[in-house]
Amino acid sequence: MINDSTKLIDLIAIIPAAGKGLRMNSQCPKQYLTICGKTILEHSLHVLLQHREIKHIVIALHPSDIYFKNLSISRNLRITTVKGGPQRTDSVLAALQTSPPAKWVLIHDAARPCLCSTDLHRLLALTVSSQIGGILAVPVRDTLKRAMKGKNNIHYTVKRESLWHALTPQLFPLTLLKNCLEKLLRDRKYITDEASALEYCGYYPELIRGRSDNLKITHPEDLALARLYLTARKN
Repeated sequence: MINDSTKLIDLIAIIPAAGKGLRMNSQCPKQYLTICGKTILEHSLHVLLQHREIKHIVIALHPSDIYFKNLSISRNLRITTVKGGPQRTDSVLAALQTSPPAKWVLIHDAARPCLCSTDLHRLLALTVSSQIGGILAVPVRDTLKRAMKGKNNIHYTVKRESLWHALTPQLFPLTLLKNCLEKLLRDRKYITDEASALEYCGYYPELIRGRSDNLKITHPEDLALARLYLTARKN
């Protein structure tokens, strides 16, 4: 259990929200779909805004975003926005370049509305025990199959021992993350999460076990599951 008196200093958060969420087949980007009376983005921000040590949040929006300004949360003084880029790395770097100076940065997906505060506390404890940071993750429980290249036939079964599903938030020293992302861009490499940038540069972030209900909204059926989790938590 984390002691509430643990000093968590110099902390900002970044939300990459420049994607269009095409797999959702919706009329607006998926982060603006509504669950339980709030947009997915508002749910994703909720736990971060409740944490007193997160001093500032930068949201990277699509250049043509017309939705965020209509949310009441857009007037929160702890939040600023920046234009995101075509890739996740571009958006995170844009946010880092406009963010206030900070020792640590937390990155959270715009479409993960079910983050639990206890998971966030466990992750943020790394600010007093780590030089590299870490990510929320859950051990793989299902049997994994590798398909044949270009086919839907099974090639072989992947052993799930020591395999984890990467989640967000992810937490790193700000300067270290910025340097690693810039190296990726110079080398023309693209990633799907920030931990991969550190791995590419030879660093090994810690895996902090999180809750499996911290799902990312990707497909239409995920909405019903997120609604179930949020309703149960509220009740």
